[in-house]
Amino acid sequence: MAGGSSAEHQLLSRIAAGDGHGENSPYFDGWKAYDMNPFDLRRNRDGVIQMGLAENLLSLDLIEQWVMEHPEASICTAQGASEFRRIANYQDYHGLKEFREAMAKFMGQVRGGKVTFDPDRVVMSGGATGAQDTLAFCLADPGDAYLVPTPYYPAFDRDCCWRSGVKLLPIDCHSANNFTLTREALVSAYDGARRQGTRVKGILITNPSNPLGTIMDRGTLAMLATFATEHRVHLICDEIYAGSVFAKPDFVSIAEVIEHDVPGCNRDLIHIAYSLSKDFGLPGFRVGIVYSYNDDVVACARKMSSFGLVSSQTQHFLAKMLSDAEFMARFLAESARRLAARHDRFIAGLREVGIACLPGNAGLFSWMDLRGMLRDKTHDAELELWRVIIHKVKLNVSPGTSFHCNEPGWFRVCHANMDDETMEVALDRIRRFVRQHQQSKAKAERWAATRSLRLSLPRRGGATASHLAIPSPLALLSPQSPMVHAS
Repeated sequence: MAGGSSAEHQLLSRIAAGDGHGENSPYFDGWKAYDMNPFDLRRNRDGVIQMGLAENLLSLDLIEQWVMEHPEASICTAQGASEFRRIANYQDYHGLKEFREAMAKFMGQVRGGKVTFDPDRVVMSGGATGAQDTLAFCLADPGDAYLVPTPYYPAFDRDCCWRSGVKLLPIDCHSANNFTLTREALVSAYDGARRQGTRVKGILITNPSNPLGTIMDRGTLAMLATFATEHRVHLICDEIYAGSVFAKPDFVSIAEVIEHDVPGCNRDLIHIAYSLSKDFGLPGFRVGIVYSYNDDVVACARKMSSFGLVSSQTQHFLAKMLSDAEFMARFLAESARRLAARHDRFIAGLREVGIACLPGNAGLFSWMDLRGMLRDKTHDAELELWRVIIHKVKLNVSPGTSFHCNEPGWFRVCHANMDDETMEVALDRIRRFVRQHQQSKAKAERWAATRSLRLSLPRRGGATASHLAIPSPLALLSPQSPMVHAS
């Protein structure tokens, strides 16, 4: 209608038309750079290597072998076709009983058999994204807040906020103690939110951590469960890397803590998100799990699962595989061995040029420390360096700012989503770039020392030699230096 306001002419909802998805963050910008010029060992060795995607490709051959040996697991084979009608027919919100039972058993197996899970509390969703979206819908109203330790997974801004309207408020953690969450930091964030008039409805953690690759210790988990009970806020534990721990100490689940360490906590406030995307390398199956100790949350989440229920064919296949306890034990052990080998090789490769990572024992990535390569200690300098790494070095790594890290210079680097040869190419690129930077820095320091010396030399008549022509440090820098090319 002519003369109407722009709001009247807006065809989409405010949520759909807004930027709440977070697609404009550096986390997703790196993916776009990769998509435009993807690396390929045979066809495009000058392309961008994808090190921004936390995907586990190291043990898929084990699953492929199991599939070949168990054709009955698929309803699309002669051996499994007898189940076709039952599986293809309409399924209710609960999903297949055999899948929920197999998933509950497997969740206990991943956690070392130290805790059991009730199949009737297993609720399905479309991946871990769907699980977090469902929990946010169930637990909070628009404008309510979750407290989240930093650094944290960038897509939580999408998963928890885009549709539900929940705010994520940081609990600042620092490298001085390896980004360990403390009660003091938690209390500070909680009190700060209250002073601003924001209602805190939950604490959201990832354990093992994405992006740190570390696990949360038993004492910290007990502190969180106690705090949640005392303040009547929910504790949401994302444990999607629970089966990707490859070194000591062992993983401790919140399920174990509330059973053995904090038996008096309010279990109605405890919720777990899980998935098969990371531990199994099956993100395409879109299998997410909400496991809540709150009956009302289970009931609501089950109704919500109609928007993202896992296909019954996928449930049927996974029920067969997850029920094979011998294979599962062998898979988890071999996957841990391969993850450890890949992690150790990557860390050793970086160490050759003096680059360190946060000590880690879990996940599909490392938290790389490039603080010494920044022109100054700012987030702008971090993004300048990141742009050089993306466009010149051609590695899609994720800058710490996208993870809400308050200390510039940290980068998450994924290394389980490629073969050995590609990882060696990536390591060679990193080492070459670091060496060029080190050489440029050394030249600049020598130039500064020479200039200082010349300026200090007395001229005839007592004046200093400040007029002497000395080349600019930019002339001494390598053409690959971020101080030259960063835009």
